[in-house]
Amino acid sequence: MKSIFEKVRIQQKMNLPFVVYRKPNKKTLIGIFQQNDHIYFTENFTEKSFVFAPFSGIPIIFPLEKSEISYNSVYFDHKIKELEINIVENELEKQKFIELVQNGVQTIEAGIFDKVVLSRTEEIQNEGFDLFTSFEQMLFKYPSALCYAWYHPKIGFWMGATPEKLFAIKENKFETMALAGTQVAQNEKSILWRNKEKKEQQFVTDFIKNELKEIVSDLQVSEAYTSRAGNLFHLRTDIRGTIKESTLLKKIIAVLHPTPAVCGTPKNLTKAFIEKSEGYDREFYTGFLGELNFDFTTNEKSTDLYVNLRCMKISKDKINLFMGCGVTKNSNSESEWYETINKSKTMRMIINYSE
Repeated sequence: MKSIFEKVRIQQKMNLPFVVYRKPNKKTLIGIFQQNDHIYFTENFTEKSFVFAPFSGIPIIFPLEKSEISYNSVYFDHKIKELEINIVENELEKQKFIELVQNGVQTIEAGIFDKVVLSRTEEIQNEGFDLFTSFEQMLFKYPSALCYAWYHPKIGFWMGATPEKLFAIKENKFETMALAGTQVAQNEKSILWRNKEKKEQQFVTDFIKNELKEIVSDLQVSEAYTSRAGNLFHLRTDIRGTIKESTLLKKIIAVLHPTPAVCGTPKNLTKAFIEKSEGYDREFYTGFLGELNFDFTTNEKSTDLYVNLRCMKISKDKINLFMGCGVTKNSNSESEWYETINKSKTMRMIINYSE
């Protein structure tokens, strides 16, 4: 893997954009190295490119025609050490988040919306972040996630390991997932999902089914099952179908993004509540990313997009972690706080500093 990171170092020295990523359960590391520092936006989603989209705003792309592509096999020629994580709770931040969740519950009880996803950011000091060892740790620890490191000199540096697919299309075949509910991973056989978590996941499934019926035929929906993502378990439903003729990518993205798993239902009301109440800009957290109109491994036409969860923004002096939770009328505000603590550990577990 070192050869692709040598290209990353060269790209960083030249202050040029890049993304390196590995798809879930794959053994190939892909590097896309844009050859200029221009910011390319997309509104129609017609380009062959890698897309990186914010929660709210215009997506950025690294166009295929403006980039060099590199590949490496993912392998580990030495033991990857386990990092000890000890989080000291910030009582002020805890109280702020508890009040935010309580506000969400009260708004649900007032009948304004059914479910809302509320989030927070956690800031830690950057004590010499080491990209290579951190990325290697992430690949090793989260084999079933899309793992990526994305950089643009005019935007910033982001890294993440997301378990959630937004959707994939190849030819006219469509697939997506409904992912919600969170428990700390211990023993899969001992997982018992509460009604709150089952309802939360059902909100997501019902929304996706309802929104897709106009653009996808032969819709097939699996039973909900337990899916592991690093140190966490989630409830997951797989959804497949056939895209109706002449359906544009722009339409599918508009229908699905943001999903109830990162925003809520109804979409417009919960998005407005989030932007008014959270007290910070999510930026690219709960946006989406991935291959647009082109499979960078096979060179075939396809689209493979993921929701940007379990991510962090890395700056010179600080690292910002992002985490959220689904809030329903049955939510316990303190339990939701601890859910965000568990999610923050997902990223803290891979942060390595230069020695």
